[in-house]
Amino acid sequence: MRQTFKMLQRSLEKLSQFNELMEITHYSVMKNEVISFLKPDKPGQLIVDATTGEGGHSEWFLKNYPDLNIICLDADINILDIAKKRLEHYEDQVIFYNEWFNIFFKNYPLNLEKPDRILFDLGISSFHYEKAEKGFSFRNSEKLDMRLENDLEISAADIVNSYPQRELTKIIFEYGEERYSRSIAEAIVKERKNNQIEKSDELAEIIWNAVPVSYRHGRIHPATRTFQALRIAVNGELARLKEALKAAVSVLKIGGKIGVITFHSLEDRIVKHYFKELARECICPPETPICNCRGVKVAEILTRKPVTPEDGEIEENHASRSSKLRVIQKVNEL
Repeated sequence: MRQTFKMLQRSLEKLSQFNELMEITHYSVMKNEVISFLKPDKPGQLIVDATTGEGGHSEWFLKNYPDLNIICLDADINILDIAKKRLEHYEDQVIFYNEWFNIFFKNYPLNLEKPDRILFDLGISSFHYEKAEKGFSFRNSEKLDMRLENDLEISAADIVNSYPQRELTKIIFEYGEERYSRSIAEAIVKERKNNQIEKSDELAEIIWNAVPVSYRHGRIHPATRTFQALRIAVNGELARLKEALKAAVSVLKIGGKIGVITFHSLEDRIVKHYFKELARECICPPETPICNCRGVKVAEILTRKPVTPEDGEIEENHASRSSKLRVIQKVNEL
């Protein structure tokens, strides 16, 4: 009897952990703005939610346009499971792929029709900060991992504990735009000579002590930019974004639209410049006196300036304050 009770107790604990995992924690930003720009213009159109996360944007589309079909992508199988649960009432209209968006668009399945709309929401989900237990948050004591996909070879701990100081400085400066990158990298290398840095809060403390006192009490925590840089490096986020945008435009239908929500300047710069390139009619060098490229623009830019959240949304979800939405419409093939 006692053994049976213990087995039942363990089962209940596992069920409780599963239910906790299934709770929605992420706030999908600018849902109304996204709908406004990417709403379908015909029944039964196909949308690719390239960064599904917990499925907030996909659910919002399906609630407003019940005849839509959606392809939901995410590299993280755990968060995709949450989206599957959230969207189970729409199972006949949704296909899920556990895959990086650059790989998916590069190898777009031949059995699928071309999409009419594509959405990239590049923000890291609240789930990863609060429940993934992979060291995304410097406020918790978690194993330094930061891999959105478990099969990736390099973790944040590998970078922190093995990369040369010069390379660490470069990563923190370029991907985090951190002005104290040299001091932080130097402090990391000094600490790891004595002890391996294995936990997120350990790294945060090292960074805290490495920066000037005046920097510790600024608008953001002094570890924010370094943690961003490590996450980008671990997952190859910027390189994937460049590749994914080009591949996504290639598979999009003529007349189709792509919307991209970014959360920091590095992502936004990539999107802005690529969209401008697609909208150019002439690609001749500036010094060419007469156009001879016979170029045609591939896309129209629908957001001359990036769309940002309204004040009410920022008050409700402070994390949305840095988000920007850019949208294009495809008018010619690449």
